[in-house]
Amino acid sequence: MFAHRGLAIEAPENTLLAFEKALAVGVTHLETDVHGSSDGISMVSHDPDLTRLAGRRMRVGQLSATALRAIDLGQGQGFCSLADALDAFPDARFNIDIKSTDAVAPTVATIRDARATDRVLIGSFSPERRLAVVRRLPGVATSISSRGAIAAVSAARTAGGLPALRRILRDVHAVQFPVSILRMSTITPRTIAAFHAAGVEVHIWTINDEPTMERLLDLGVDGLVSDRADLAMGVLARRS
Repeated sequence: MFAHRGLAIEAPENTLLAFEKALAVGVTHLETDVHGSSDGISMVSHDPDLTRLAGRRMRVGQLSATALRAIDLGQGQGFCSLADALDAFPDARFNIDIKSTDAVAPTVATIRDARATDRVLIGSFSPERRLAVVRRLPGVATSISSRGAIAAVSAARTAGGLPALRRILRDVHAVQFPVSILRMSTITPRTIAAFHAAGVEVHIWTINDEPTMERLLDLGVDGLVSDRADLAMGVLARRS
């Protein structure tokens, strides 16, 4: 189970408090996003700017890490750095979406400094950003980027497509996508069997209702990305 931006029901998303609340309900994997600050720090933020969360028309990359930490996001929380999160929760695993090019170098440095290569998974909608991180962190886990996901789903849906699928997925450990891409269903018994035969896990986002969680787990997916980690952990507890 991946807590999407932490558990943000009673905490601002992607903050240390949101991560703490997710871990408190039993989650072991936290999904988050990073951008680079003006002083070259990997900062936890989904959006490229502060408009939605802080009502300020500025980009994350225009402010220093100190200034971003000082912004009031509610409940005593400001933006945190990736280093803050890795240090605060040393037993948690992090699924990290590289949202901007200026986050690449500081994210690599942060993971190296924290000796956290074995507890992070690197993803990005941009294959260039993803590979820029992965190539500098030997052995790190990674998921396929969006362009590769379309090709992977097409191959998984095709009879006899396993050799092509293995080629597409040769450098990744997981596929992570929604239940459909370009009106193609990503999750069927055939596609899940094909992904597993290719040696990767299947993670689906963003699933927030219990019936869908149950259905996807019944089909054999390996992980769910959810805003409602509290509900998801209840589903897992009942199934166990």
